[in-house]
Amino acid sequence: MGFAIGSLFEASLLFINAVAILNEDRFLVKVGWGKDYRNEGFGDSSGIKYQLIQLITSVRTLLRVPLMAVNILVILYELLLG
Repeated sequence: MGFAIGSLFEASLLFINAVAILNEDRFLVKVGWGKDYRNEGFGDSSGIKYQLIQLITSVRTLLRVPLMAVNILVILYELLLG
């Protein structure tokens, strides 16, 4: 019942899945986190909000296929050994 590496891996996988399925039109734009976020001020292009928007966009585009493969492997692992 302890906290193990497997639990940490599953928690991070669930978090990455949650970030990957965020819909930009339904959720992100309404809270001001869409791709069209442009605030022309001092240092806004390198602010934490801008970097998080870029991270969400990167996760959604680059990790789509690897996430499918990892999710299938985790599901099979849980079904067989879980």
